[in-house]
Amino acid sequence: MRQRSTNLGDLEKVVMDTLWSHGPELSVRDVMERMEGEKDLAYTTIMTVLDRLAKKGLTDRTRDGRAWRYTAASSREELAATALRSTLANVQADRQLAMMHFLDDASPAEIDDLRAALAEVERRHG
Repeated sequence: MRQRSTNLGDLEKVVMDTLWSHGPELSVRDVMERMEGEKDLAYTTIMTVLDRLAKKGLTDRTRDGRAWRYTAASSREELAATALRSTLANVQADRQLAMMHFLDDASPAEIDDLRAALAEVERRHG
């Protein structure tokens, strides 16, 4: 898997949400028509954002005549997992200690989600 930048600006987040919700293989015009709350942006602005997302490895694109069609390179959940791993690696923290600090502030629902996820991983690998 190629290395991806997981840092997203506000407009990049809206564009990625559009790809996740309405993709795959959307043209720039398709993205513009489906974006939530961002109707006054120029075509070239959205084209630039999609190009930037492709260069970051967050979208895949295929030629369609003279235009490109864009697809999210990973799911929201896969991108979140990549961001978590990247954060831990970038700060070079003790992973177990960092997780303990996270869990100290976790809600009961978050703890339940983690337990369910761990049980699923153990089921798959056990």
